[in-house]
Amino acid sequence: MNRNGTFKMDDFQMNLVSIITPSYNSLKFIAQTIESVISQTYQNLEMIVIDDNSPDKANEIIEEYCKKDSRIKLIKLEKNIGPANARNKGIKESRGKYIAFLDSDDIWLPTKLEKQIKFMQDNDLAVTCSSYHTIDEDGKKINTRVVKESFSYRDMLKSNYIGNLTGIYDCEKLGKIYMDNVGHEDYTLWLKVIKKVGKTKAIIEPLAEYRILSNSISANKLKAMLWTWKIYRKNVGLNIFKSSYYFMHYLYNAVSKRI
Repeated sequence: MNRNGTFKMDDFQMNLVSIITPSYNSLKFIAQTIESVISQTYQNLEMIVIDDNSPDKANEIIEEYCKKDSRIKLIKLEKNIGPANARNKGIKESRGKYIAFLDSDDIWLPTKLEKQIKFMQDNDLAVTCSSYHTIDEDGKKINTRVVKESFSYRDMLKSNYIGNLTGIYDCEKLGKIYMDNVGHEDYTLWLKVIKKVGKTKAIIEPLAEYRILSNSISANKLKAMLWTWKIYRKNVGLNIFKSSYYFMHYLYNAVSKRI
């Protein structure tokens, strides 16, 4: 680690992408998720799957992939610590210049990493994301969530423009950034990232598929709203007037996206 808290990479780690995937009751979809990583046209990657003490047999599938592909690594936790802490465990163990996230029921399109790495290098970006499709439990397309082409920290306070499955950041430039153990933990991470860089650009093309499950956070609108309010007040530290201002924008954007 350099004095400024960022990481100096050796030749092996240069441009390596570390993919962080928490796994809990992921038996139904984990194979599809891993296959979407293996099928990437960009091959300089490692996938760190963190088993959050899951009661199902997903580990048997993950271990088979580990045997076939040394880039896939499985970390087994002795007790359940929740998705934020599980992801943080993966971030801590990661070796890559870039860190990206992919949940155990979501899918990347084959050129996702290739296009993002080139886009970041061409535009000298420390973070980017893309649009993505939403799909149902059977993999049928629901709609497409189109990202804002460029956005600032103030924009991010109004709406989370970074779908976690599409976000990627450069920890050589920014250092390793961890998630807070709160609801909407991905939102707090990307707020911290964008606050560091001020603003960034995104790829409009959809590069991933986000699966909406009946019990997902995205399906629970009231809980999502409460968590967002708490983030404004406790994590970001906004006063009640600024919190109300950004919360009204959040509600408007949430309705527009039909979360």
